[in-house]
Amino acid sequence: MNLSRLLDDSCPPFALLRRRTPGRDHDTVEVLLGPVHEAARLADLPVRELPTLALVPFRQIRERGFDVRDDGTPLSVLAAEEAYEIPLAEVLAALPAHAVRVDGGGFDVPDEEYAATVERVIEDEIGRGEGANFVIRRTYEGRIDGFGRADALALFRRLLEGERGAYWTYVVHTGDRTLVGASPEVHVRMSGRTVVMNPISGTYRYPAGGPTAQSLLAFLGDRKETEELSMVVDEELKMMCTVGDMGGVVVGPRLKEMSHLAHTEYELRGRSSLDVREVLRETMFAATVTGSPVQNACRVIERYEAGGRGYYAGALALLGLDPAGGQTLDSPILIRTADIDGDGVLRVPVGATLVRHSDPAGEVAETHAKAAGVLAALGVGPAAPRPAFEGAGLADDPRVRAALAARRADLAPFWLRMQERPAAPAGHALVVDGEDTFTAMLAHVLRVAGLEVTVRRYDDAGLRAAALAWEGPIVLGPGPGNPADTADPKMRMLRGLAAELLASHRGGLLGVCLGHELLAAELGLPLVRKAEPAQGAQTRIDLFGAAEVVGFYNTYTARCEAGGEPAGVEVARDPVTGEVHALRSASGRFAGVQFHPESVLTLRGAELLRELLTGVTAPA
Repeated sequence: MNLSRLLDDSCPPFALLRRRTPGRDHDTVEVLLGPVHEAARLADLPVRELPTLALVPFRQIRERGFDVRDDGTPLSVLAAEEAYEIPLAEVLAALPAHAVRVDGGGFDVPDEEYAATVERVIEDEIGRGEGANFVIRRTYEGRIDGFGRADALALFRRLLEGERGAYWTYVVHTGDRTLVGASPEVHVRMSGRTVVMNPISGTYRYPAGGPTAQSLLAFLGDRKETEELSMVVDEELKMMCTVGDMGGVVVGPRLKEMSHLAHTEYELRGRSSLDVREVLRETMFAATVTGSPVQNACRVIERYEAGGRGYYAGALALLGLDPAGGQTLDSPILIRTADIDGDGVLRVPVGATLVRHSDPAGEVAETHAKAAGVLAALGVGPAAPRPAFEGAGLADDPRVRAALAARRADLAPFWLRMQERPAAPAGHALVVDGEDTFTAMLAHVLRVAGLEVTVRRYDDAGLRAAALAWEGPIVLGPGPGNPADTADPKMRMLRGLAAELLASHRGGLLGVCLGHELLAAELGLPLVRKAEPAQGAQTRIDLFGAAEVVGFYNTYTARCEAGGEPAGVEVARDPVTGEVHALRSASGRFAGVQFHPESVLTLRGAELLRELLTGVTAPA
């Protein structure tokens, strides 16, 4: 194919993709040409021999029933009628090489205002139990006078030359809109029934003099960065356990080196029998671009962001068939991308992941660094700093490899290998979802333990009657919010259910996080707000006489002073603060844990969950 054809106004919409997908030649660029139409739902996307490229906007998350500001951004579909593969060197030689000028550029939200937003989110959202982390967007805006096809291709060429480490580098021209970007992160990939996700979090901003092993090691030792990555691994494992027939396995961590920054990342792998469009729908959208839990993060995004997100934090999705007729899906997250309309108005949205230890000034700097790769391709801002090290890269330094290996040692072994489920379940558990899909991970661990599992949301019609009639184990699961807020309909319903189950259920009752707090409150223990939220905190505790390393995601806690235990209840607590880590009845009829046994942060979580459900805690 002659690439000069793309410059002709008679040429149909097109996409040029350089994909670093395993098994592909990374030095090849795919060219797709074909008409673009709009679809209403992901289920409407065609899966056929010639590839289909979907531009999935953030508002599509409404298909999961989540709150989202509807800005009208279309689910656009390029159904390829022509598809070519061209060597990268040939593409670079053929693409326009002129400079593209952006006028009037700047962020829509000033640095000071964004920093103030960071402070409010930490205090009012994370500090009040609404979630573990949130991603809040700001957008670099400018204008390209006379913008046209040649400019779009010139920007793509500059990205190909100037960015490294991207998963996809791409330009998509739909006729009235152009997306050009270099996304570092897999949204979801599926081939041969294997599903892969790629949580990336933690951002090492290269110093002005260039990256060094010493400054990288300081970054890898930063508690905030470590917790940030662990939280998004947990959040994407929730999705993997939803779409994967056998849960998921965690690979990594690894270092992803790019031109202006580096990220830490994991890879999650699972097996799924779902249609690729269902996989795409159930994985909208990554915690790395929303926050966790995702459903409540969508509400927080609505409260703090002006306007809709457009395609930012959505996905490109390439759907097709392999030579054997099996479905394939390859999808990057739409970040580090310039969105340019037909009038040349340019937007580059970026966001920072806000956690309890976030520094407002640092998060402001992170948004600048994330925009820098695309802006440098646009000729805005400085070029990437030259590395101050010699050799293949920072990840080859033995000290860096050791630091990454140490992070892996802090993850639960259960999630580091694929788990087999028994052929014949030995019981049937009901898991009540308090609006946090940690319950998908709980369900997977319970199934591996030999149980059939039913998960039902707290607001499902008929849940109360089903729970009261249930004869097997019941798990009251986690969820966001203040457990002591009697004005919250969710808390009223779950508190009432906890009371009824404590009084009557004999099949085994376990509360996890929010569920634990509600059980503790019904037993007469006071609920208090913690001085500092423990969102994504890995801590060593005394659990009924045994030392355990566990993961907490809580802003509220029950408290019990020595000698204040409810009758017939044993309490594991912090000896200084009196915060209740766990409780269990002397009869073995119920138990509760403030931590998350299903989290990657709880080293013996699978064993603890089995022991708690059977009412027996193994000796240390």
